[in-house]
Amino acid sequence: MIYCVIPKELEGDLFEKMVDYYKDNPNVTVIIDRREGPDRRDGSADGEFKEQREIRDRRRARAAGTFPDTTIPGE
Repeated sequence: MIYCVIPKELEGDLFEKMVDYYKDNPNVTVIIDRREGPDRRDGSADGEFKEQREIRDRRRARAAGTFPDTTIPGE
């Protein structure tokens, strides 16, 4: 799925044109960006969002402990 994101300020000018342009492509969806408020990704200068943002490692944790040596019999 591909999203064609239209800024809220350009909704009146572009939305209908882009919907018409991509009407034959079922893989494209035209949407309007309606986000409000400050951007928390870069952290604000005063650190307002510093404590709220949490980055997590989604990888599976390694198994705890040690593993025995694996030797091939006969070598």
